[in-house]
Amino acid sequence: MWKIGNVEIKNQIVLAPMAGISNTSYRKIIKSMGAGLIYAEMVSDKAIVYGNNKTMDLLKMSEEERPIAQQIFGSDIDSFVEAAKKIEETMHPDIIDINMGCPVPKIAIKSQAGSALLKSPERIYDIVKAVVESVSVPVTIKIRLGWDENSINCVEVAKLAEKAGAKAITLHARTRAQGYSGHADWSYIKKVKESVSIPVIGNGDVTSCYLAKKMIDETKCDAVMIGRGVLGNPWLIKECVDYLQDGTLPREITPQEKIEMLKKHFHLLVQDKDEKIALLEIRSHALWYIKGLPGSASIKNKICSSHSANELFDILEDYLQELNN
Repeated sequence: MWKIGNVEIKNQIVLAPMAGISNTSYRKIIKSMGAGLIYAEMVSDKAIVYGNNKTMDLLKMSEEERPIAQQIFGSDIDSFVEAAKKIEETMHPDIIDINMGCPVPKIAIKSQAGSALLKSPERIYDIVKAVVESVSVPVTIKIRLGWDENSINCVEVAKLAEKAGAKAITLHARTRAQGYSGHADWSYIKKVKESVSIPVIGNGDVTSCYLAKKMIDETKCDAVMIGRGVLGNPWLIKECVDYLQDGTLPREITPQEKIEMLKKHFHLLVQDKDEKIALLEIRSHALWYIKGLPGSASIKNKICSSHSANELFDILEDYLQELNN
């Protein structure tokens, strides 16, 4: 058990806020696997302020997902404040997180948001302080090492964020310039942890329960945030929780289990979305679920061109039968 502000979190495994992935349907699956804390996908502060319907739909959440953090991105202090207030009033999240690490050019360069804020540590202080003073829930930030290898400033940013009132910091241990390439440098997670008194969540390159434990042991971080590692493999959450708790070793997930989980995922999606949109989403997830299975490459094109849920699941059932023969 650990805390972010007054929010109690039962274990050290946290779901990352993945755009287009961490919606309420997927979060329910991850929560069923035992995640201690869930971060919802980021939303634009200005879209919230303007009441954009598509963005407001992203704020959907259920009580079973708690504790949950809603992440926002932007660059304007007033918009951040107004959006944070609106999110607290409508969604009632347990935590509000400010994205200061997104490396995607549309966000970081065109909008000068996300990781672009790392170039102005004083501005980060001002943003965090203003948001903290405008809401009653704990405010956290998610950052990267720095803009590039020549401007690594995560320790400075972490100290300023704590001074401004942030209650936790997540560090993705890559620079903005790295994107998602290369390797995460966990040594900086340790440096940030040593420089602040608030919780630090480590992020980057955790794809197994063994690596989750290794990150905690090496950096002394309070928790581990997992993102891309759970794509097609939500069981990774449970494996990490169990391994950290009592050393339980992971077991192999069968193809049948993967298909059943995919069906469950689809049924959750259609509760919140039009079936056509749900199908488009589940086709992408299907490719992640079957990745690495014997002969899976042969059905990828069929999956991508399926026109209905029934057709998709027929393709997968036929594939399962072939595996079992």
